[in-house]
Amino acid sequence: MKKVIISLALGTFGLGMAEFGIMGVLTELATDVGISIPAAGHMISYYALGVVIGAPIVAIFSSRFSLKHVLLFLVMLCVIGNALFTLSSSYFMLALGRLVSGFPHGAFFGVGAIILTKVARPGKVTAAVAGMISGMTIANLIGIPVGTYLSHEFSWRYTFLLIAVFNLAVIVSIIFWVPDLRDEATTRLSEQFHFLKSSAPWCIFAATMFGNAGVFAWFSYIKPQMMYVTGFSENAMPFIMMLVGLGMVLGNILSGKLSRWFTPLRIAIITDFVIVLALIMIFLLAWNKAAALTFAFISCAGLFALSAPLQILLLQNAKGGEMLGAAGGQIAFNLGSAVGAFCGGLMLTAGFDWNYVALPAALLSLSAMSSLLLYRQVMSRTAEGAR
Repeated sequence: MKKVIISLALGTFGLGMAEFGIMGVLTELATDVGISIPAAGHMISYYALGVVIGAPIVAIFSSRFSLKHVLLFLVMLCVIGNALFTLSSSYFMLALGRLVSGFPHGAFFGVGAIILTKVARPGKVTAAVAGMISGMTIANLIGIPVGTYLSHEFSWRYTFLLIAVFNLAVIVSIIFWVPDLRDEATTRLSEQFHFLKSSAPWCIFAATMFGNAGVFAWFSYIKPQMMYVTGFSENAMPFIMMLVGLGMVLGNILSGKLSRWFTPLRIAIITDFVIVLALIMIFLLAWNKAAALTFAFISCAGLFALSAPLQILLLQNAKGGEMLGAAGGQIAFNLGSAVGAFCGGLMLTAGFDWNYVALPAALLSLSAMSSLLLYRQVMSRTAEGAR
């Protein structure tokens, strides 16, 4: 089982590099291609759009093929999309490359989770899924700083060439380490959508989308903010990206530790509140290096501290449609990336300074917390009605 988890973690590492690596190369990408930084930020949105399109399609049709073959198809799309992005020079081709790169993202998590439920021992499934997700957090700690360094020292194209080559290694690991399994669920396709009739999962989807949008509205433009407002040199950016990546890793670990004493809902609500405060402080104190780094660390830690609680809440409210629920969660997460990057870009288009992107970011995170409070109210009413 360990080799299966490692293989899937390598896959999420590559996905994390592709999704978050763009933040560290925005300025170089914009200069090289001859577009504005907000226009370069649209590449974040195109990746998210690929996730939104790809996740439900694969979720619906994956039963026709073995799960291993679906994984191989998804990772091959990662290779093609990142290679296309690397070799493109026009806005259209760059957007197409990002769209193709994002297509496999949500489906990979859903298919990977189903595989782990089949190979993991009873009581070990949650830990196995956490192991798979750890690849993405490690990507933020190690992979993205390396990509930022390559972009600064050589070219942003080297970063995405590295991602494409790395995914070839992921394909090899899947071939040798992942067993050939099929999803043998007997639930009819129409029945898999029944959980969506309840308002509860929609509240979780909203919390996931707004929570990610809040952090991404600021995080999408972290490099120019740290350089042009806070005053860090470009040479410092790989270390800053490593710091926020460490925050993501520790946030994920802390969330797991807190789950021993608190419910997933309480952890998620408190985390969203902390993120709101951190983003407000980034807006107010972005000029101060110590404060900017501290609250950047807290915001990114909060982003991945939300991951496990929201996934648990979603699974609890997607009975009979777990695959679609997992895909829907990834759609909401990446739709949040698109909404966040767009909202942050609006502040820049309007002529505000880089730290002003933290204002819509805080508002979006507040909306995430409000969605969770609404979910709590919905569940309370449901419990009262069942008595």
